[in-house]
Amino acid sequence: MRPLAITAYSVCSAAGDGRDATLLALRERRSGLQRNDFGTTPLATWIGRVANLEDQPLPPPLAEWDCRNNRLAWRGLLADGFGNAVAAARERYGSSRVAVVVGTSTSSIGASEDAYRRLEPDGRYPADLRRPIIHTPHSLGDFVQHALGLSGLSVTLATACSSSAKVFAQAERLIRTGIADAAVVGGVDTLCGSVLFGFNSLELVSPDPCRPFDVERRGINLGEAAGFALLEREGPAVARLLGYGESNDAHHMSTPHPEGRGARLALAAALERAQLTPGDIDYINLHGTASQKNDEVEARLVAELFPARTFASSTKGWTGHALGAAGIVEAAISLLALEHGLLPGTLNSQTLDSVCGPQIRRDNKERATRTALSFSFGFGGSNCVLAFGRAA
Repeated sequence: MRPLAITAYSVCSAAGDGRDATLLALRERRSGLQRNDFGTTPLATWIGRVANLEDQPLPPPLAEWDCRNNRLAWRGLLADGFGNAVAAARERYGSSRVAVVVGTSTSSIGASEDAYRRLEPDGRYPADLRRPIIHTPHSLGDFVQHALGLSGLSVTLATACSSSAKVFAQAERLIRTGIADAAVVGGVDTLCGSVLFGFNSLELVSPDPCRPFDVERRGINLGEAAGFALLEREGPAVARLLGYGESNDAHHMSTPHPEGRGARLALAAALERAQLTPGDIDYINLHGTASQKNDEVEARLVAELFPARTFASSTKGWTGHALGAAGIVEAAISLLALEHGLLPGTLNSQTLDSVCGPQIRRDNKERATRTALSFSFGFGGSNCVLAFGRAA
């Protein structure tokens, strides 16, 4: 694979609005998790909530797409000068030559929940929610394309927690085959009742702040986030996409393959495309959800395949598990590590599970970093591993 230039990126989560705020939270080990106050009957858990979305509707020209998910997407597009970078790319290539490939697991289902709660006597949606586009899985991709003034290919991926990691893979194929000259990739997911109560029904939600890889971990904390990156063949790169690997082991709806078969296949493909070996990797941002099986399988994979010097961690103690947006948020944190040499540890965890090797660290470390991997393993065995390199 020929590496692609990442010429701009943004991130917005409970840990901070924008790259600088996120980096500061990582450096200060300041979590964005809070006690759950979402909805009329909040579950007894902790969440990664982005502040003030309720008070910031989309501007009038974009009102057709207004909903919580697209409001967060808009904030991510405005962060870190990302929208300006895309506008410059649009001028270079033309609006039809910049693809949009974004990931989400629930899209704007929160708006549909609200519509059903407020059905009119004749069974119709309330007047303010009779906007069909926000009740479709493609709500996010359609919104991002229109918000950025683009007219080329627009795709919304929904592969659970790997959604906004797999967007990098699809964008690389679009650019390599000449379908696009550049691509906006990213992901957004927001909190909603379906997500909170759905994961609770699977007994995966922790009543405490999540503790990835801890011997006493009790489950996940759900979060919401938005992030975007601009991929081009050439340009003033802040980092490079070196490779990717995808797989689907289809082992179980919500449990990874016990031997990590799909994860291993995705990892091997990413390293092969990037022409790297496990010994070349400086940092791994792990999926690290703090659920029992995910952490066990992932820790064993890392312990078996990587040398002790590799620094690996889960950053969900800062952001919560942002589901379809987890891939882009953790890719952004990996890019921050490459840019600034700050390797974040595993927040909240106290005693690591015995299955963990020396690679998984609790404390932050300052170290020059040349290469990073980001792991994203979704429900249904949908897996993706991304390989990034520091810009020359």
